[in-house]
Amino acid sequence: MARELWKGNEAMAEAAIRAGCDAYFGYPITPQSELIEYMSFHMPDRGRVFLQGESEIAVVNMLYGAGGSGKRVMTSSSSVGIALMQEGLSYLAGAEVPCVIINCMRGGPGLGTIQPSQADYYQMTRGGASGDHHFIALAPGNIQEAVDMVQEAFDIAMEYRNPVFVVVDGLIGQMMEPIEWHEIPRRELPDVDSWAANGSPTHKHNVINSLWIDADQDEAFNHRLTQKTHLMQENEVRYEKLECDDAEIVIVAYGTPARVSISAVKELRVMGIKAGLFRPKTIWPYPYKALREVVDQECVKKILCVELSEGQMIDDVEIAVGDSKPIEFYGHSGGVLFATDELVDHVKGII
Repeated sequence: MARELWKGNEAMAEAAIRAGCDAYFGYPITPQSELIEYMSFHMPDRGRVFLQGESEIAVVNMLYGAGGSGKRVMTSSSSVGIALMQEGLSYLAGAEVPCVIINCMRGGPGLGTIQPSQADYYQMTRGGASGDHHFIALAPGNIQEAVDMVQEAFDIAMEYRNPVFVVVDGLIGQMMEPIEWHEIPRRELPDVDSWAANGSPTHKHNVINSLWIDADQDEAFNHRLTQKTHLMQENEVRYEKLECDDAEIVIVAYGTPARVSISAVKELRVMGIKAGLFRPKTIWPYPYKALREVVDQECVKKILCVELSEGQMIDDVEIAVGDSKPIEFYGHSGGVLFATDELVDHVKGII
């Protein structure tokens, strides 16, 4: 199959179109503006809906309305834009409305910088939205994975009737790489007419709602959401291991830091240092069990958590590892990126 050179943001936009995205609602923000621009040209050309909202708050409520009718809907934003959507995201989870959101992360807090970052990890995995719920958060490490995950994200959202995030740092959105377009296996999905408020005259009257006045009803609903959460944790965990079978030091990283870590592991191995990489492909649900199995090996002496933040994923690493092995952190923030030699030197200094 022929490979094509694509920019990350534009590739993810095209992936959404190929996945059958019916409607895209967005608001420009760096570093994901090429994505909304691409959608503005190509969604109308293919008979789909494109609408630029007046704000991120408007956009997330457009997702609620269109998604509640059973359509495949999507938005994209970056960090502070996602922060503005939190109330609406809670409504989406509470009303069980499926949608896909791409977060092309930039540095923070506040307006921060337009440079790449992973400072939204808490926002993506713990969230600022109210209530008992979780969003699936897919974390591709390159553009090929990004386009594959975006296409699959729509089916995941429809299967669980839940918002699904595709989380990339700004570098993955802005860089160019060769990719292959290939068929993504489709899932068996529930009948949309069984739940959507789409006005179908041949099906029961459906209501999309996140309000439960009766406390017992709300508790029962939250129990049901928790059962769905357990299904996600059982079925949707993804990760990758590199050179972990005999590793003495295991680097844990995702996104761009994982790419740098792959090169660092290769260089360290040439030097005779037994380094390995554990890469979460889902940051929620997090691959706790798989990481624990890696670090429980007798050969592993130390874990190094590498992030483009001041340290957020390290909380999940500590949950997985406990006090069984020493954990160290190495990070950059504010848009400062890693160099392979820098990471190699750091590992050499702590082994």
